Order: sequence, then structure tokens, then C-alpha cells
Amino acid sequence: MRIGYQGEPGSYSYRAVGELFPDCDTVGMIGFAAAFSALEDDEVDRLVLPVENSTTGSVLPVLDRLPGGDGRRPFAIVAEHLVEVRHAILGVSGATLAGVSEVRSHPEALSQAERRLLELGVEPVARRDTAGAVREVAELADPSIAALAPPGAAEIYGLEILERNVMDRSHNTTRFVVLAPGAPQVDPDDDKTTLLFTASHTPGALALVLAELGLRGANLTRIESRPADEAWSYRFFVDLVHAPGPEGLAAVIDPPPATCVDLRVLGSYTRVVE
Repeated sequence: MRIGYQGEPGSYSYRAVGELFPDCDTVGMIGFAAAFSALEDDEVDRLVLPVENSTTGSVLPVLDRLPGGDGRRPFAIVAEHLVEVRHAILGVSGATLAGVSEVRSHPEALSQAERRLLELGVEPVARRDTAGAVREVAELADPSIAALAPPGAAEIYGLEILERNVMDRSHNTTRFVVLAPGAPQVDPDDDKTTLLFTASHTPGALALVLAELGLRGANLTRIESRPADEAWSYRFFVDLVHAPGPEGLAAVIDPPPATCVDLRVLGSYTRVVE
């Protein structure tokens, strides 16, 4: 089985893939668009992508692509996975924290350590991937340039750890989802579902949708509004916990709430409890 992810060896996505699929072939992609295309074009069998972080919120380039494209091969969320994110500042041999003036990393990682980087007085520089930033630092061999990345990447690329636990919130955790080809299915143990819907343009329509889902027994763990295809219209992504199995989901969404329009199930899976 071939497992796709966005990034390079040593990244948090690479770690998530290793924890979920330790004996499978891995394929790193440059960017989220390329990762989704690889799944839709049957180049990989599964895709592991970050969808949410406990410090910075949703990973919007992933969220916006979860509905898939018209005419492309359908896919669905089949699992979720949590990875504790504990960044480190990595530099070349002989580098010191006081001598670092620039820190490179993925924008998400830089946002998760914004306050600490400001305290250090370094310039944050965005790169596509945490591990890619580490590779760049190793290639440049400049003691004034460091990377913010998983500490395990230091050994892979021959760098030194200048500071550990570089993040603004101690609970910093990233939630990953596993995508598989095919339409969404609900297995007997699945008790969490990601939905996509729009609400009718009537007063209180969204509130009524959410209230009705709650009254049917759903526990909404996340809601995110994103622009829809039509200008100034919005669609809502919702994660909800429900009774397990097809019957548990059906009790929540069948029939759809009265003010809900175009409800779609993006995937059902077994929730991970921290």
C-alpha cells in the first residue's frame, strides 16, 4: 500500500504516516494540491493530511479540498489521528541560539511559536514544510539560519538541537485525517462524522440546524464556515460525535434538519480520545 503525505521525511506528517502505517511505502508531496491530486489520480492508496491544530485552528488549504472536485475520483475520511507537536530550533554544528537571526519553517509551525520567536528576536521565514526547512538549513551551513521543526529531524539532516519545546501553548497537538478512495461508509464502530452543508437564507437558519442536530443526540466538536462557489455564500464544515454505526449517524442526519441545504457526509470514523 502506498501512503501519500505533504512534506518530506522528518516532518510531522511523515511521523503521522509512520504511526498509522508503519509497514507501508510512503510518498511525500510538494503541497496539498499535489497530495489531493495523487489520491484522485490513483497514485496513492491513502492520504494522511493535517486538518486542525489545537493552537492555530483549521488547516484551511486541506479543509477547502475535502469536498473533492467535480468529475474527479471521490474520496472520504476514514480515520483520524493525533500527533503531539513539540517544535525545536535546529541549527548547524557550532551554531548558538544567540547567533541565530533567521528561523525557517512551515507557516503553521511559525504561528504556533510566534511569541517565542519574537522573544528571541529572530526573523521567521516561511517554507513549504518543516523538514524541508531543516534540509535547507543543512545545505546552507550558515550558523545564523536555523529551522523550527520536529527534534527528530536533527539526526536525519545532521543538525543540532539549539532549543526544545518551542511553542506558545503546551497542549500543541495536530489532528490528522486519513483519506481513502470511494464514497463514505459507516462501519459499526464509527462514532464521529465530518459533514458539509449550507443553510437556507432565512432568519436563524444556521442556529436551527445546529440546535436540531444537538436535539437528535449529536455532540458538535467543531464548526467552520468557508466561502462557497457562489460569491458571498458560505458552507459549513461540522465534526460531530454520535452513537456508533450506520444507525447512530442516521438518527442524527436522516432526514436532514429542516433549514439545512445540500448536506453531505465527508466521512465517518472512530474518534480518537486524548
